[in-house]
Amino acid sequence: MQNSKGIKVSVVIAIYNSAKFLDKLITSVIHQTHENLEIILVDDGSPDNSGEICDKYAAIDNRIRVIHKSNGGACDARNKGIEAATGEYLIFVDGDDWLSEDCVEYLLSLALKTNSDMAFSDKIFTTRDQVQTENDYIETWTSENATAAIIYPHMAIGPWNKIYKVDMLRKNNITFSVPWSGEGLYFASTASQHANHVGVGHRKVYNYRLNNAGSGLTNFNVVMGINALYNIKNIGDKLVIRTPKIINAVNWHIWKNYNFLLMLIIATNSKGKYEKEYKECMINIRTMLPKVLLKSEVSIKEKIKIIYMGLFPTAYAKRSIRIAQRGFHNDKME
Repeated sequence: MQNSKGIKVSVVIAIYNSAKFLDKLITSVIHQTHENLEIILVDDGSPDNSGEICDKYAAIDNRIRVIHKSNGGACDARNKGIEAATGEYLIFVDGDDWLSEDCVEYLLSLALKTNSDMAFSDKIFTTRDQVQTENDYIETWTSENATAAIIYPHMAIGPWNKIYKVDMLRKNNITFSVPWSGEGLYFASTASQHANHVGVGHRKVYNYRLNNAGSGLTNFNVVMGINALYNIKNIGDKLVIRTPKIINAVNWHIWKNYNFLLMLIIATNSKGKYEKEYKECMINIRTMLPKVLLKSEVSIKEKIKIIYMGLFPTAYAKRSIRIAQRGFHNDKME
């Protein structure tokens, strides 16, 4: 294994209206135990003072580069970060999250110890769970197994909490050039299919914020659900590894996204506006149920939930809304 200290890692952070979170985020990246970093802050036309905060940190740490651009969305901002990256490996961080001090070192060690083009931990910290994993061990997964696990997902969805070899991304033209929402799943599952294999650990090193009132997962947004459904179908259409294992994972996720879209329509009381989408959700939730139930590689507990979701989709959606609202209300971590 090569000396990790000599390896430059590019950390790409797309930033929009994140001023209240930036001090904690940027400080957590600056103080990483792996010091050979290139920190690329992409200010996506933020109307708040996010850009000024980025410039302030760039003035005190020469590893930081700031890209100021007109607003184009998270996908475009991340793509600009990928284009600018000069590191051998690349990590993404969302603008309201933060890193444990050994995040980069840990993810890089997974990639190097397994000689993988991509690596990740299948566990994360959240603002509602700060308990560390008790037992950690390193595995090498095939591209097929890693892709299926990402698509189901058997871990948090997102391009973050993962590390990618930059040459692999560029060689295969892997970008975020898809509609917002589900773009992280598209990026990560595409990368895993092109990777030689994937290094996997279980230690929590990424902190994901669940209590940002401005985030897509906090605000009920029907367009987000429509785009997410498009992206998982797009993943299925463009599979590089087309095996039953991965196809079953895609079908499972499509079915789950119909449930997710139904929940968003109910939560926003917009059944009349999205009557076509509502009917499509109800039809597919029921017609896809038998295949999803029989062929999905999920736990017995999950299959029981599938039956409930499939037979009582509206009741399940309303229950999910209540749980989401209660969780957000009780999440007070800064």
